[in-house]
Amino acid sequence: MMQPLISIKILYSSSSLTICLFFFFLLADYGRAKIMLPENVTVPAVIAFGDSIVDQGANNNLYTVIKANFPPYGKEFIAGKPTGRFTNNKTPADMIAKELGVKEVLPAYLDPSVDDKELLTGVSFASGGSGYDPQTPLLVAVLSLADQLEQFKEYIAKIKGIVGEDRAQYILANSLFLVVAGSDDLANTYFTIGIRKLQYDIASYADLMVSSASNFIRDIYALGARRIGVFGAPPLGCLPSQRTLGGGVLSMCVEEQNQAAQLYNSKLQPHIEYLNSTLAQSRIVFVDIYDPLLAIIENPLQYGIQVVDKGCCGTGNIEVAILCNHLLPTCDDDSKYLFWDSYHPTDKGYTILINQVIGRYVNYFF
Repeated sequence: MMQPLISIKILYSSSSLTICLFFFFLLADYGRAKIMLPENVTVPAVIAFGDSIVDQGANNNLYTVIKANFPPYGKEFIAGKPTGRFTNNKTPADMIAKELGVKEVLPAYLDPSVDDKELLTGVSFASGGSGYDPQTPLLVAVLSLADQLEQFKEYIAKIKGIVGEDRAQYILANSLFLVVAGSDDLANTYFTIGIRKLQYDIASYADLMVSSASNFIRDIYALGARRIGVFGAPPLGCLPSQRTLGGGVLSMCVEEQNQAAQLYNSKLQPHIEYLNSTLAQSRIVFVDIYDPLLAIIENPLQYGIQVVDKGCCGTGNIEVAILCNHLLPTCDDDSKYLFWDSYHPTDKGYTILINQVIGRYVNYFF
C-alpha cells in the first residue's frame, strides 16, 4: 500500500517577528501560503523520494496494483487528468514546489515527457507502496529506496550533461529535498501483513527503520544534497483504512498503531538532529505532521472539514489504489473531507497541512 501522510514535528521556532517576515507571510484562511525568501537565497529545484504521498506517477508503468493513474484520481487536477498522484488534485510535493516559486507541479522522474528544463527544476523519484524496510516495496512490486537512489545517480549525470559539473553541484546544494517514507512499513509490513512481527517487536522494528532512513540520508548527502526535509509518520491508526481494519464496529482510531508511529518519530527525530549537526553545511530537518494531522482529526470544524473518519471515494472505508476506481461513486463535496481515499488526504487536507509545514519550518532550511 502507500504511505499516508507526513509527520511534521521539529522544534517550534521562536524566531523574532523580523525573521518571520523575512522568510514568509502566511495567509490566515487556510488558502495558499506565500513565501518570501531572502534576496540571496534561491531554490533551483525540489526533489522528492519516498512513497505515495509524493509519488507523481512513478508507478504508472510498473507491474503493481499500487497505482492511481485512472479516475476518479486526479478529479480536480489540471484538465481533470489522472496522473498517478494518489489524491484528487496535487500532492505535497507539487504544493511545496509551487510555494517556493520553483514550478506549478513536480513531475515524476520516469515521466516520458520530462525535458531538460523539468530535470533542472526537480523531479520525484517516489514510488507508492515503498518504505525504509527493504521488504516493504517487495511486497507490492514497487521501487525501493535503493532503486530511487540509483535513479538519482542517473539524474545527476543527466543534469551535469545539461549544465556542467559546477552548476549541477550548485543545483543539488541549494535545492530542497523531501524524504517521505515509513508509513507503509508500519501500517502494512508490520501491522496489516505482519511479516515482520515474527522477527521484531515494535521498538526494534522502529530501530531498523531509523537505521535505514539514516543511511539513505547519508547517501543523498554524499551525492550533493544539503537541504533535506525528512518526514515522520502520521497518526496511522486514524487513517480510514486502519480504522476499518482495526477500529472495531465504531471505526475508532487504532491506538496501537498511533503509539507505534509516535515511538518511531521519537527515535527518528534525534537521529535527524545528529545528522544535521555532524554533516557539514547541511540543513537536515525532521518534519513531524503527527500533531498537526491529529489536530485536524480531533477538531475538524476548526479547519473547515466535516468528515475525517472515511475517504471520499466509494464507501470511504477501505477503497484505495485500484479499489478506488471509476465504477465507484465519490462524495458530493470532497472539500468537506480530510481524506480522498482510505489512505491519502484530499487537496483540502493537504493544503491545510502543507501551509502549516511551510509556515513553521521554511526558515530551518535557509
